[in-house]
Amino acid sequence: MSRAQSAFLARKDVPGRSELQKAVDGLGFKVVIDDTYVPMKTSGYLPCTFDGEDSGFTIKFLEVDPNAERPEDLKAALGDRDVEITFRWSGDAREVVSAMAVGAALATSFGAVVYDTGDKTLVSSDELLAKARKAASAL
Repeated sequence: MSRAQSAFLARKDVPGRSELQKAVDGLGFKVVIDDTYVPMKTSGYLPCTFDGEDSGFTIKFLEVDPNAERPEDLKAALGDRDVEITFRWSGDAREVVSAMAVGAALATSFGAVVYDTGDKTLVSSDELLAKARKAASAL
């Protein structure tokens, strides 16, 4: 499994911390996003907790370059999405759960298109949820 993904959203749909946390909670994961999360500003390691234990992942907000080379399936899916949020994590299952849960929340509640940058494939919210649940069950 790749350890990086990108979520593409329209700037107007990028959630604040409380909205994002509510969406993650709605998916049933015990992931808590640190209060330091600020949309469009947070860059670097974003602390989280999973089931009370330290977790997190690296996050970065980028402007989508409309002229960038992208695979055709991704180009077709982007529409008016002008913000890319990149996620990177280590092999720790807690980090996988955190990153996948946040990605799934962005897809299900905020219209994000999620792309696995390692496997070079679009990832559905159902696939993200399944990966998060699989990682959580390994703990």
